[in-house]
Amino acid sequence: MSAEETLRALSAQEAPHFGWASSPRVRKVVAALEAARPGSARFVGGCVRDSIMGLAPKDVDVATTLKPDEVIAALEKARLRYAPTGLAHGTVTAICERKPVEITTLRADVSTDGRRATVAFTEDWGVDARRRDFRLNAIYLTTDGRLFDPVGGLADAKAGKVRFIGDPHARIREDYLRILRFFRFTARFAEAFDAEGLAACEAERAGLAILSRERAGDEMSKILALPRAAFAVEAMAKAGVLAAVWPAPADLVALAALKRLAPDAPAPLALAALWGEGGDGIDAALRLSNADARRRKTALAAARAITLDMSERNARACLHRFGEAAFRAGALLVAARAGGGEEARRRLDAFLALRPPPAFPFTGKDVVRRGVPPGPDVAKVLRETEEAWIAEDFPPRERLERILADKAAQARAG
Repeated sequence: MSAEETLRALSAQEAPHFGWASSPRVRKVVAALEAARPGSARFVGGCVRDSIMGLAPKDVDVATTLKPDEVIAALEKARLRYAPTGLAHGTVTAICERKPVEITTLRADVSTDGRRATVAFTEDWGVDARRRDFRLNAIYLTTDGRLFDPVGGLADAKAGKVRFIGDPHARIREDYLRILRFFRFTARFAEAFDAEGLAACEAERAGLAILSRERAGDEMSKILALPRAAFAVEAMAKAGVLAAVWPAPADLVALAALKRLAPDAPAPLALAALWGEGGDGIDAALRLSNADARRRKTALAAARAITLDMSERNARACLHRFGEAAFRAGALLVAARAGGGEEARRRLDAFLALRPPPAFPFTGKDVVRRGVPPGPDVAKVLRETEEAWIAEDFPPRERLERILADKAAQARAG
C-alpha cells in the first residue's frame, strides 16, 4: 500500500482545531515550498498532535522532501526571511510576520551514538516517521488537510497514550534524551505510563550519563515546569531515572505540595522544593541559566528566613530584605515543605497578600549632606538607619528622616 493510499481527510470534529494551518503566514511558507515541488510539504509533530487532541499548538513545524538548499532557494524566491538553524540535520527556520516556522527535510538515521545522530536525507515519509520518538509525534498533515498516520499515532493521541515507535530500547539507544522526554510527554498527555516504555527507560537509564548537561538540563526544566511534574518525577524516582539525573535524596512530597499550591511554579522553584539544600551543585550539573540558578538559590535563602508562624511585621521585614519575587518563592517553598495543607495555604495566602514596603530612599549623598565625611562611616550610617527603619516596621518618611539625622549625628560625634 502506498503512503498516499493511507491519507484521510480531517473529520468534522478534528477540522476546527486546525485553523492555524490556514493562517496567512503559514500559508505563505508552505506555498513557497509547494511552488518548488508540489506535494513536498506536510505539517508534523506537536502542531498536528496538539490539534488532534483539541489543544492549541505553540509552534508550527513542517517536514519536506526538499533538501535544505532547495528550501532556502524556495524561501528566497518567495522573498521570505529565514535562518539556517540546523543545516547538518536538515533544518531551516522560515520567518514570516516575525514568527518562526521550522522546516526540516525528511531524514533517515545513518548512525547514532545515544547522543547525536548522523542522518541522510530521504523522500520517504514512512522512513522519516519511524525514526521519530513517540507514535503521537509522527502524524503528518498535508497542506490540503489530509492526515498521514504511518505508525498509529492518531489512536494514541486520541486515547492519551505515549508509546515509543517500535522497540523502546532501540529508540532510547538512538538518543538517551528520549528517556526524559518519555516522562515529560506522559505527564502532559497521559493518565498512566506505558509499561513497556517505562521498563525500557529503567533498563537504559545509565545512558543518561552521556548526554550533554545542556540537553539534560533543558529537558528536566521542562518536566519540572509542568503542573503534573510530581506525577512524572515520582515515576522517575521509582525507575531509578531521577537518581541518574542527580543523586541527592529527593523530597517528592514537597514537590507534590508545591504543585498543588502553585501548579505553574517554575522549574527553579521546583528544583528548590525537590532537592533543597541537597541541590548544591545542580545549577552547574544541569547548566541552568544564571537567572534560573539565582532564582533557585534566592528561594532557598528566603525560605531559611521564613516560618509559617512568623508575625506579619517580621514577614514584611523579610519581604523588604529579599525582594518581592524571592520572598514569594520562599514562602511557597516553606508552605510546600509543610505539606501544603489548609493551614499552610492560609498562611501562604496571607504572605502573598502583603504589599512590599517602600524602597529605602537614602544614598550616601544624603549622609554626606548631613555632615558625615566620605568614608566607611557613610556606609555604617546608611546600614544602621535602614536597620532601625526595618525594626520600627517601616515608619513614614518623616520618622525616617529623624532616624537618619540621629545616626549621622552619632557618626559626627565619633
